Amino acid sequence: MATVHLRIGDLVWGKLGRYPPWPGKIVSPPKDLKKPRGKKCHFVKFFGTEDHAWIKVEQLKPYHPHKDEMIKINKGKRFQQAVDAVEDYLKKAKSKDQNSEGKAESKGKKKPLKILDEDDEDLSALKDPSEKDSGSTSIQAADSTAINGSITPTDKRIGFLGLGLMGSGIVSNLLKMGHVVTVWNRTAEKCDLFIQEGARLGRTPAEVVSMCDITFSCVSDPKAARDLVLGPSGVLQGIRPGKCYVEMSTVDPETITELSQVITSRGGRFLEAPVAGSQQLSNDGMLVIVAAGDRTVYEDCSSCFMAMGKTSFFLGEAGNAARMMLILNMVQGSFMATIAEGLTLAQATGQSQQTFLDILCQGQMASTFVDQKCQNILQGNFKPDYYLKHIQKDLRLAISMGDNANHPTPMAAAANEVYKRAKALDQSDNDISAVYRAYIH
Repeated sequence: MATVHLRIGDLVWGKLGRYPPWPGKIVSPPKDLKKPRGKKCHFVKFFGTEDHAWIKVEQLKPYHPHKDEMIKINKGKRFQQAVDAVEDYLKKAKSKDQNSEGKAESKGKKKPLKILDEDDEDLSALKDPSEKDSGSTSIQAADSTAINGSITPTDKRIGFLGLGLMGSGIVSNLLKMGHVVTVWNRTAEKCDLFIQEGARLGRTPAEVVSMCDITFSCVSDPKAARDLVLGPSGVLQGIRPGKCYVEMSTVDPETITELSQVITSRGGRFLEAPVAGSQQLSNDGMLVIVAAGDRTVYEDCSSCFMAMGKTSFFLGEAGNAARMMLILNMVQGSFMATIAEGLTLAQATGQSQQTFLDILCQGQMASTFVDQKCQNILQGNFKPDYYLKHIQKDLRLAISMGDNANHPTPMAAAANEVYKRAKALDQSDNDISAVYRAYIH
């Protein structure tokens, strides 16, 4: 495509990799997201998807002059939906302009936007007012695109280590969205289903890392995370300069610091990206990803994160995501223990547990989480959606983190004791809602 001179707000056709030209809009990138060095490009948000990317100027064409041409060569349903989205945008923009025309005339002519040179680095002054400022330490992706299948998968080779409750759903969505994925699991039989879905098999963690550009891991606890990296035929043996390693396990910040140091000491690039959610949310591609570490790895993982989650946050230096995730899980674990306590107290005082739930779900505390967990408790269904032993581990780590910060965590400490009692009653491998049983034994 010929080089064109474009500016913030222009509608364009953008060509990304092997995919057909797609309608998009040039927007300001997040203010702490730098333009790739050596590339003359613009930051484009594509219509009909939640995809966004730096696109080389030679891969861009103005929207209107090439509209008929593009519509002739692209006939897919999602493509037509994207074109319809552009037309809706234009109608709304025209209506807005007509409504504000009188005001604009009374105040004089509008200041014209600066025409961007392809080498311009400072885009912040030209920020499109319709785009929300994402802030310097977090970027939110919009609603999950795993649902509508509109993700443009990265051409990087993806590895995934650990096919438990969370990892299985993540890998399934990565494959559905067209990513090339190589898998490994300690129990090799768990890989079979994903091989049938198109995944490749790695014999060891080291082999997966050697074969792939970006390798994710999602295991149970700090010890498992360390063993995976430092153990025999572990991740570290496959790390070479430029290899990316993404730790998705919920662990303590000290473990993250250790893993980050050993990975980067070999020339690797490290990102932590633990996830908030459950097995069902993992299966649905609706997790929340909380990331920290190497920002360029975070950007390289964009299509992967959109496949597995509904939103993602970048929190700065490695360790911050671990801290945030432990706080989130501390709150969730304490809340679940309190709900279980309420249900059992209702029963002990002669109140209907179902009525308690009905009232609760009509008030300010109403949520899908509360409704589903309570219904499962009333039905005696404790099939794991998030293991009880894992939430107890997170409470323990959060309490330790509080101790290190000289900050009290009495609510978490109380909840932790209830989960420990549930574990003593053989509830470790049941769902976190099985904490209910700690109150009735």
